[in-house]
Amino acid sequence: MRCVVVVLFDGVQSLDVTGPLEVFAGANRTAPATYRLITASPGGKPVRASCGLMLVPDEPLEKTKTAHTLVVPGGEGTRDLDPDVVTWLRERAPEATRLVSVCTGAFLLAEAGLLDGRRATTHWRTCDTLAKRYPQIDVDPEPIFVRDGPVATSAGVTAGIDLALALVEEDLGREVALSIARHLVMFLHRPGNQAQFSTQMAAQVADRAPLREVQRWIVDNPRADLSVEALARRANLSPRQFARAFAAEVGRTPGRYVDAVRLETARRVLEESDESVDRVARRSGYGTTEAMRRAFVRTLGVAPGEYRQRFSTRR
Repeated sequence: MRCVVVVLFDGVQSLDVTGPLEVFAGANRTAPATYRLITASPGGKPVRASCGLMLVPDEPLEKTKTAHTLVVPGGEGTRDLDPDVVTWLRERAPEATRLVSVCTGAFLLAEAGLLDGRRATTHWRTCDTLAKRYPQIDVDPEPIFVRDGPVATSAGVTAGIDLALALVEEDLGREVALSIARHLVMFLHRPGNQAQFSTQMAAQVADRAPLREVQRWIVDNPRADLSVEALARRANLSPRQFARAFAAEVGRTPGRYVDAVRLETARRVLEESDESVDRVARRSGYGTTEAMRRAFVRTLGVAPGEYRQRFSTRR
């Protein structure tokens, strides 16, 4: 039996806790006695979740034995990291076979030094903060979860369910994971390389009005000429001045911003319409289906047609 331990603390996000637990509990209904589920908090004291829900742990964190899968949830409580939790993680977490964080739980792992030299993710709103505070971590803001060896980190809230399903699939097979997803009335079983919702649009907003106007123009006109020269003319700047100012204020080069906008546009159209892939490519500014295919495979790991099969909301 695999022991799954979920760490509790004041200010934890309740869904970060219950989401993965429901997945593992669902696996037990299909394959009895696969997982032993334990919740633990410092001192074994009840904790109040960020939504106000009171959670009563099974045991004190200090007395918790080695876990097969150790789950560290996030929530408002990670803004002021509990030193007792961090110390326990630093000392005991390396004993776990799999170490998992949900949402901002990555900050607890990072503070304990458990993400050093690894690729990781967290909620897209806090990815920049994680990267700046812990420069030794390779923070990837795009996917809904990242696996680097025995350590897995996931994006905001419900992404923890997707990660738990992936772990169950690893343990018990795809059919069991899909059965749990159906039981939970989940529309999708999303793979880890599925981008976080609107992550591409999470770039900084430029300080200067002309650059903000260019950002809006790009989003509204993905089919237009979006070369640096054309965009610079709209901002009344030289191409060199524009490229430097845009990168400094938006946090990414004009080319990367355009790429992200076009990919976001194509994803949305594929999800929400029945338009042909060729038409989606033209509408999104790629020009050809092959250009769009390369962008999808490079960023999401799937071709446009497969993406639509997985994520269409019209099915």
